[in-house]
Amino acid sequence: MRKLSKKSRITAAVAGVALVAVGGGAAYAYWTTTGSGTGTATNSAGGGTVTLHANFAGGLAPGNSVPVTYTADNSTTSGTVVGALTASVTTNVDACLPAWFAVTAVTSNSSVAANTTGTQVGTGTLKFNDSTTVNQDACKSAIVTVTVGSV
Repeated sequence: MRKLSKKSRITAAVAGVALVAVGGGAAYAYWTTTGSGTGTATNSAGGGTVTLHANFAGGLAPGNSVPVTYTADNSTTSGTVVGALTASVTTNVDACLPAWFAVTAVTSNSSVAANTTGTQVGTGTLKFNDSTTVNQDACKSAIVTVTVGSV
């Protein structure tokens, strides 16, 4: 192998330093790839159970009706939506027939915020149907209960 002169060694060293200074950051490698993946998590079990109430005035007599307001209490930590309401009538006197009453429940999907009480979720009417053929005296002072549910 041939010996480099002092001048050649200096020139080669300066060129090497210049190459490192100019392109030192340019000497890199990288990997490219393709791929796919998934992630999973469990959602909330839902808004929980709300407590529904039917609120109406007493004092019904045959042929009369009263407005009914439906409300919900939500003691859970997340909001929920109450869907369509269903309502039915019962009484505390066997001879006071629930069939003599008609109740409606009009609602739209109503949001009930977390930790709230008395949120209105619908309205309706409770009517005491008047019978022209049956004595309805059994309903005097009877307790009428409207049971409300959500579907």
